[in-house]
Amino acid sequence: MPGEFFIEGQTEKTDLARVIETVMNESYGLEALKGLVEGLGATSNGIAGQTAKLGGLAPGTGSIVGDWETAENDLITLGAEGVAFKLHSLLVSIHALAGTAVTLRLYTKVNGVERKVYEQVFDAAADPAGLWIVNGTVAIHETLLVTLQSDDPADNGQWIDYDYLLEAM
Repeated sequence: MPGEFFIEGQTEKTDLARVIETVMNESYGLEALKGLVEGLGATSNGIAGQTAKLGGLAPGTGSIVGDWETAENDLITLGAEGVAFKLHSLLVSIHALAGTAVTLRLYTKVNGVERKVYEQVFDAAADPAGLWIVNGTVAIHETLLVTLQSDDPADNGQWIDYDYLLEAM
C-alpha cells in the first residue's frame, strides 16, 4: 500500500512517519547527513562549502592609467599566492591606445620563481579594441601578473580597461 515501508530487521509494515522517526534517531540518520552536507561552515570541505563556490566570484572589472610607452607597466594581478582559482575569462581593452606594438605579458611563479608564461604583440590600429586573452579555463595557484607595454609615446597617460572572471577551487 502507498506510504507503507519495511524497516530493515523488522517484519511488519510501517508508515512514512515511522520511517522518518527511525532515521532521525539513528546515528547514520538525517542529522549525520546534515553534518556531512554542512561540513564546518561555508569555508569547509563539506558539500555545502564546496558547492557554494560553484557560482564563481563576482566578475572583476576596472581601468588603470599608465605610462605604457615609458616602460612595461602592471595592469592587474589575479589570484593569490598558494590559493587555487580557475580563471575563466580575461579581457583587455586597448581602444585608447595608438601603438603598433602593444605587448601584453603574463607572469606567474614556476617552481617558486616568477616567470613570463605568455607574451603577445598587438597593433592597436589593426587588432580588435577588446582582446580576449583568456577564453576558457586555466587553473592558477599563484598570482598571475598581467602587464602591458606600447611602442607609442602617445599611449602614456591612457586608460586600459580589463574584465575577468575567477572561480575559487
